[in-house]
Amino acid sequence: MEQELTPSESLKLIETMIGQAKRSFHRNSFYFLMWGVLLIAAMIFNYAMAIQDNPIGGYAWPAVGVLGGILSWIHGAREAKQHHVRTMMDRMMLWLWAGYLATLLTTMIAAGASGHAMNVGWIIVLTGLPTFVTGQMIRFKPLIFGGILFWVLGAVAFFVDVRSMALLYIAAMFFGYLVPGYMLKRKEDGLRTA
Repeated sequence: MEQELTPSESLKLIETMIGQAKRSFHRNSFYFLMWGVLLIAAMIFNYAMAIQDNPIGGYAWPAVGVLGGILSWIHGAREAKQHHVRTMMDRMMLWLWAGYLATLLTTMIAAGASGHAMNVGWIIVLTGLPTFVTGQMIRFKPLIFGGILFWVLGAVAFFVDVRSMALLYIAAMFFGYLVPGYMLKRKEDGLRTA
């Protein structure tokens, strides 16, 4: 049988939940900053190699994926040790991004196996969904706008040449991941000192 909370216990519970939500800001900023830098670097390398007709550029993507996965895992493990509490929002965020990764990998693998080219526009558009939803979940407008920007630039990418696609991808990652990630980090730093 559940016990009724007193008004002071209810207030304490709400304060605890708000505190947990505030502390989770920095967990998100790290991932946006890290993945933004890695994915922009991969596209620049891939683009530079493509200009020189060097096929090695395509290897940047799996290398960045593995490196980013390892760094994400290490950071997540450290965060779990430091912050023993996992909120419902933390779990929802984990499943949102895991679902995005599964969708992205399935799409890329199926496109490659069937002989169809994976247009960069698809990747940009798909990235808009978890970015937008993350922004809504943590009520952070720069990520919401970043998600919308991914959708817009991804749609444009279907109508331009390969060189312009690379520039759109870099712009999407810069303004959709790096800028909001930096702003989120600053907000988290402000909450930590408050």
